Amino acid sequence: MSDQQEPASSPSSGPRRPRVVVLFGGRSGEHSVSCATAAGVLSAIDRQRYEVVPVGITRNGRWVLVDDDPAALELAEGRPPVEITEEGTGRGTVTLPQGGRGCVLVALPGQPPRELAVDVVLPLLHGPYGEDGTVQGLLEMAGLRYVGCGVLASAAGMDKQVTKVLLGAAGIPTVPHVVVSPRTWRRDPELVLDACEALDYPLFVKPCRAGSSLGITKVDRAQDLSAAITAASVVDPKVLVESGVQAREIEVAVLGGRDGQAPRVAEPGEVLMDPEQGAGDFYDYQTKYLAHDAVSMVCPAPLRSEERELLRDTAARAFDALGGEGLMRVDFFLTAQGQALVNEVNTMPGFTPYSMYPYMWQVSGTDYTSLVSELIELALERSTDVNR
Repeated sequence: MSDQQEPASSPSSGPRRPRVVVLFGGRSGEHSVSCATAAGVLSAIDRQRYEVVPVGITRNGRWVLVDDDPAALELAEGRPPVEITEEGTGRGTVTLPQGGRGCVLVALPGQPPRELAVDVVLPLLHGPYGEDGTVQGLLEMAGLRYVGCGVLASAAGMDKQVTKVLLGAAGIPTVPHVVVSPRTWRRDPELVLDACEALDYPLFVKPCRAGSSLGITKVDRAQDLSAAITAASVVDPKVLVESGVQAREIEVAVLGGRDGQAPRVAEPGEVLMDPEQGAGDFYDYQTKYLAHDAVSMVCPAPLRSEERELLRDTAARAFDALGGEGLMRVDFFLTAQGQALVNEVNTMPGFTPYSMYPYMWQVSGTDYTSLVSELIELALERSTDVNR
């Protein structure tokens, strides 16, 4: 398969459309969430405009061709979480060649690897080994354009402590917190627990470098804090303990500007949870991905004009402070006093049918398919010049 040829399953028919590798799965604990995001994108992407090549990453890091079947990738109650396996596909493997040639090597069963030219990679990877700059660096070395934030912004956005440091330097307020390093927790846990006493209960204990609400515990009593830190450290040895904030939870979707213009910001949205329908004490994994009846998404969020402008302006500033590209979701706590505290940022927010990022853009006038197309077009503007 030369770099001018179509895939073996699709005969050549004139000039080809931009070829988009949709990349999902991965080695993190958010493997199945990534597959669910891919299900949404594969259902929405404009097939008349782009040629799509679905590629899954197994939990051991192998890249494999995957059937273009969104329904098989969805999260659903009553069935095991989706997992990409090399044995389960049988369609071939994918590797990246050296030399930055802007292609991938596809090895179909029983055939030697052949080059396949790729215009854009759409990495729908959540968590470590995907959303944290690692895959972005790999794609940079391969000379491949890709959707979303670059290496530095992805790594900074993944690490909640680094996010707070960079936002603080830009004058953007965040939630009071204590960072728990694995060395300090191992050597002097009492020092950590004492430091946390300066925070306001309830406390939220979370892995510093993870997403999708994995490993997060709400702590109401000091005697439960140690167990919560230990539980979070299973997901990531570096742990963040944050003050509870009496506030509304508001999310803002940011989209990169074309041709170097300012980022675009959607109407803010608010997540409301109904405990009677199965919602937990906070927006945890079960509520976010499975208890769909327990969550309602209100967009535009009912806000005063000055609150709306503060949130939208701060989200754009956060995007720029982190060096954002493509897309980012900025999550806020909005206090009764009108203060907007950044809770965290997501450089690859969920794209499931129940996700806030595409919903906020839909309300703002950009439907799901158009949003995916715009992200691909932004990626096509990227330079692959190492001296840029």
